[in-house]
Amino acid sequence: MIPLVVPELAGNEARYLQECVTSGYVSSAGPFVGRFEREFAAQLGAEHAVACASGTAALHVALRLLGAGPGKLVAVSDFTFIASANAISYTGADMLLVDSEPRTWNMDTELLHDEVVRRARNGGRLPDVIEIVHVLGHPADVEPLLELRNRFGIPIVEDAAESLGASWKPGPQVGTVGDIGCFSFNGNKLVTTGGGGMIVTGERALAERARHLINQAKLSDDQYLHDTIGYNYRLANVGAALGVAQIERIGDIMRAKRLIAQRYERWLAGLAVTPAPCAEWARPSYWLYSILLSAAVDLDSIVDAASVAGVQARRVWPPLHRQKPYVHTERLGGHVADDLYRRGLSLPSSAGLPESDQRVVCDRLHRILPTAP
Repeated sequence: MIPLVVPELAGNEARYLQECVTSGYVSSAGPFVGRFEREFAAQLGAEHAVACASGTAALHVALRLLGAGPGKLVAVSDFTFIASANAISYTGADMLLVDSEPRTWNMDTELLHDEVVRRARNGGRLPDVIEIVHVLGHPADVEPLLELRNRFGIPIVEDAAESLGASWKPGPQVGTVGDIGCFSFNGNKLVTTGGGGMIVTGERALAERARHLINQAKLSDDQYLHDTIGYNYRLANVGAALGVAQIERIGDIMRAKRLIAQRYERWLAGLAVTPAPCAEWARPSYWLYSILLSAAVDLDSIVDAASVAGVQARRVWPPLHRQKPYVHTERLGGHVADDLYRRGLSLPSSAGLPESDQRVVCDRLHRILPTAP
């Protein structure tokens, strides 16, 4: 079976892990944590980075720092992995689910912009925070959200869990234009720490507060004194050691991901599929290369046929409004997110995917999928 995505561990991972074992620094105390934070921030051009136990933990803390809580409203992308919404639920805030736009599959930020302006004009409830998700490695169109922040003071959390390395062109990388950016380092992500996440921000006060909250809100290292409810959200030194080794090779990993995307576009030509999005203003990272099939195709049967042919493919997530915990959540639109779920298919995208294996994937898809009319 050619897997969907597996980590690429071809650098100093084993050496750095051995250093952790030899030194005894395997928990959150250890030199690799601070080093990972510094090198990650430098890679993004960010001022501050705070390592967390998971991407969801990073989102939870970021949302709390920006004011999400009971009685507050957070606008979030409808088409996203459920963790984006769960982190909001942890704060007790209400949600407004916002549909996608078909060009990038990300939140329709123009739709949200116009709705907020309409609500402001009519005395309606405005979002207190916006969580914008950059899905599947493609940057979202954030200009309308920056206008809302400037006009109404609505802070922005960037959920960049899937889009490390993606950027606007010419412009900054994802995670660095909102008030706080959040990343994930699960085993299937572009950079992995086995599990883990990162908060990045340009504001020292936010970084310091985040670091305080993820350490159980402890006031000092030698006394059990705490000034608020905190969390055990620190990243362990062993995870950070993996992260440092991965960041050392991020250029190679990014080049491999983009080369895989180029090959898919060439080798799937002639099939009745829409390639992964790439807006003219964007430089995607292609974390998980995904395509849209014809609406007439039975997607589940395609996944099954690919599996029989030795290729692991996967449907994209259902929109949040179709997930049981969020079926009654307020939303704007939803038909685009539904269409993406109906037609979206993710293909093998490991950074170490051999060209020969990718040819096998494409050859077998040519046997399974209909050709373009």
